Amino acid sequence: MRIIISLLFAVLIAGCSAVDIVDASEKAALQQAGFAQHKLSLQEGGELNYWQAGQGETILLLHGFGGTATTSWQQVMISLSQDYQVIAPDLAWFGESYSKGEARLSTQSQAIRQLIAALELDKVNLVGISYGGFVTFDLMLSEPKVAKAVLVASPGVLFSDAELAALNQRFEAAEASDIFVPQNPKQMRRLLDGTFVDFPWYPGFIDAEIYAKYFAGHLDEKRQLIDTLPDDRDRIAASVAVGSLPPSMLIWGEHDKVFPLNLGIQLADYLTAPIVVIPDGAHGLSNDYPEIVSQSVKAFVQ
Repeated sequence: MRIIISLLFAVLIAGCSAVDIVDASEKAALQQAGFAQHKLSLQEGGELNYWQAGQGETILLLHGFGGTATTSWQQVMISLSQDYQVIAPDLAWFGESYSKGEARLSTQSQAIRQLIAALELDKVNLVGISYGGFVTFDLMLSEPKVAKAVLVASPGVLFSDAELAALNQRFEAAEASDIFVPQNPKQMRRLLDGTFVDFPWYPGFIDAEIYAKYFAGHLDEKRQLIDTLPDDRDRIAASVAVGSLPPSMLIWGEHDKVFPLNLGIQLADYLTAPIVVIPDGAHGLSNDYPEIVSQSVKAFVQ
């Protein structure tokens, strides 16, 4: 999530919402690059919002917690759309998407399968960051049209209960949902500071606007997504056959506080997959290093 600091001056003069101005600016840049926004009605009830542009092989981008398609992937979307068809949805209960299904990983995966079917895609390359990587891993098992997959800062089935406890300790939280589903701007700031290399300081009213726009909605469903993730991890682990998975690649930050690099190295060994380690990188790699992420994905998919 990037907030363009120069726009703050315009906000102070015009009295407008800084976050709304930046959001509109980023979406306008996507439209200028050829992206169009679409809605898909979900079978279980609800709606999946997604952006689409480009031609060629399909790359489908899945964001993580606290993000949306545009806040997580905007620069990557524009770069990849020069050579590929790019589709970037808001996951259910994020951005402009929601579902009337149960709030858990399998519902997210089912929504993406519906999108793949509705667009009549013959094959798709998945790129998922953080929570989106868990959705990607699930689809690697359950969706035969997945050709290749890129897991960005997402440990999949290797994220043990012990690692979960260590994560909570690093963020001084009782539960993971306390980290990823902040209840107020102060808790949100803790998450953002622990996710990006150098997330800038803003006045309190800007943090409040960021929280209201991107974090305050669907809190119960988001907590349930996090709280049920260990059960979904166990479900996936029980059925995974590594040799039958599509080819995969990992991208990780050297200094990831959320999922430390050792988890990425373990997952790379488990999947027999290459791993791109970004020096000095943290967790929010698609925002902090969009060019490296884009070029790494292109090199792997081609």
